Amino acid sequence: MSKRTLIGLLLVVILLMMSVPVMAASPKAMVGVNVVLNTEVTDAILADLGTHGVILDVVYEIESVTIRAKATELDIIRALPYVSAANPDAERTGAPIDTVAASDFMNGLSTWDLDAIDVTDHGAGRQVAYDGAGVYVAILDTGLLDSWRQYFPEERIAVEYAKCFGGGGGEMGWVSEQPQKWEHDQNSHGTHVTSTIIGYSLDGTPINGVAPMATIIPVKVLNQNGSGWSSAVARGITYVADLKDGDLADHPVIVNMSLGGPTLDPMEEAAIDYAIEKGVIIVASAGNEGEDGMGYPGAYEPVISVAASGWVGEWTAAGWWHADVADPTDPDDFYIVDFSSRQLSGQDLDVAAPGSWVVGPYQLQSGKTSYYYLGGTSMASPHVAGIAALMAEKYSDLTAAEAETILEDSAMPLPAGCRAVHEPDGSISNICWGANATGAGLVDADDALGLIP
Repeated sequence: MSKRTLIGLLLVVILLMMSVPVMAASPKAMVGVNVVLNTEVTDAILADLGTHGVILDVVYEIESVTIRAKATELDIIRALPYVSAANPDAERTGAPIDTVAASDFMNGLSTWDLDAIDVTDHGAGRQVAYDGAGVYVAILDTGLLDSWRQYFPEERIAVEYAKCFGGGGGEMGWVSEQPQKWEHDQNSHGTHVTSTIIGYSLDGTPINGVAPMATIIPVKVLNQNGSGWSSAVARGITYVADLKDGDLADHPVIVNMSLGGPTLDPMEEAAIDYAIEKGVIIVASAGNEGEDGMGYPGAYEPVISVAASGWVGEWTAAGWWHADVADPTDPDDFYIVDFSSRQLSGQDLDVAAPGSWVVGPYQLQSGKTSYYYLGGTSMASPHVAGIAALMAEKYSDLTAAEAETILEDSAMPLPAGCRAVHEPDGSISNICWGANATGAGLVDADDALGLIP
């Protein structure tokens, strides 16, 4: 076990990153069940489902129903002629693996991770001709901290579309909208993820983002400890899809989901298919489970999934966080972190992006601004969502399939190998990975944009 992994395990209680083990349900236990129909939702179907449990939520756009039922009813529900799929509401979590407090940022405007993906060049500013203007990026996450205005310009956050979906999980009741809760997060995860895309203010010093002129739609689907349920995630995806089909029909829309769980939920799958059909591009983290495989929805093929990479220059000198990093041309400069989920049979891993020691706003005390280096595929995913925003700015009719193909074709391959990597305490770890850890390789923003006519 590397010291990086050990740090993450020691911080697991503070950051509330551990999932609650799923216990086998007793026959009399009540569980939340997500049901996807093979036909339209009708009053007759709802009445019949009501004989098997209590109807909690109906999502007509994706022909899905959530009910609370006894565990013994699950197989019966699955066998109903109008049911395409049904399963217990799946838990979803979003959390960093590693954290190290950051207190001295000098006066740098470009961080190593943006340099690594060819968005910026240290001392020379941005290297791409696009900034995400006119593109909306929905962050399905924990929402934003109360103090978000101290980090982000108000005009970059679409408060008129911000939303919170809470509940789920059966015993916790139905999924409901919770007004204004999106900007009262206590977890910081969604705020850090947002900072990678649009940048942030470091006590008055502007720090660059991948797509700094994109407009963020905060959609809170995870609770205050960074966990939630796939029924709430499906609601969030459907909400964004409806925005794309309505108010935002003339704008490209990207979704970032730095969250996941071990199983693919059919209601979530239906929501993703619905959103992509409406023209939404969906990016998600691969997961932080290493050799145990990818998380969902990231592993679902139509989603652009992102593994976490690092740079061999980390912690090698003072100010390394904003040092000059070579553009992604030499695989020896980069590595795949040990916690990044590997692709198993039936899973789809697309690309890699910086997810090791990414700096951004992260508060452990409510109301007190602070900044941390975080590590996780949660940090990698918004780099790719930001690049997708740049691509969509250049070509507004970009589809999810086209975006995925271009990102893969322009990525720098990272062949299986090992790297000697510096740790925060000055020690060195030997980190290795196989061919199933990288997807097509490390994303390159400039090359990706170059493949768009």
